[in-house]
Amino acid sequence: MRPLWDEFDQMMAEMEDRFQRMFQGAGLPTPSEMGSRVLPALRGEFRVDVREHEDEVVVVADLPGVEKEGVQLRLVDPNLLLIKTERRTETEETGEKEGYYMRERQYGSMSRTVALPVDVTEEASTASFKNGVLEVHLKKLVKEEGTHIPIE
Repeated sequence: MRPLWDEFDQMMAEMEDRFQRMFQGAGLPTPSEMGSRVLPALRGEFRVDVREHEDEVVVVADLPGVEKEGVQLRLVDPNLLLIKTERRTETEETGEKEGYYMRERQYGSMSRTVALPVDVTEEASTASFKNGVLEVHLKKLVKEEGTHIPIE
């Protein structure tokens, strides 16, 4: 029975390889690249960029349709930032009586825990929100090198 599944796995691998080459030849993003771009939205997440500078880490998140009052930030650990959002509808009723032909925009809450490249502290950190873009500047945690040796 196993050889049948081996043949099936081999056929699938060949098909995936052909699709990859077809997309690359046409200059299009491959299905795996497209999946990495689409999956966060399908999972109810939002996209973020994380940059490390000399003394800080900068996190930028696209939060379209969210108001400043609907954003919450929390430093969970020195290397984890939690971003929570709430997007409310203008009216809670949905359906045909509102005149919608199609309704794809989502409302509700989203959250994402962002791993940071280094430990940071909330002290002297800042955040701004403008035109649906959240920008958070987190100060790096200064660690002392080596260990302290007491003198008797």
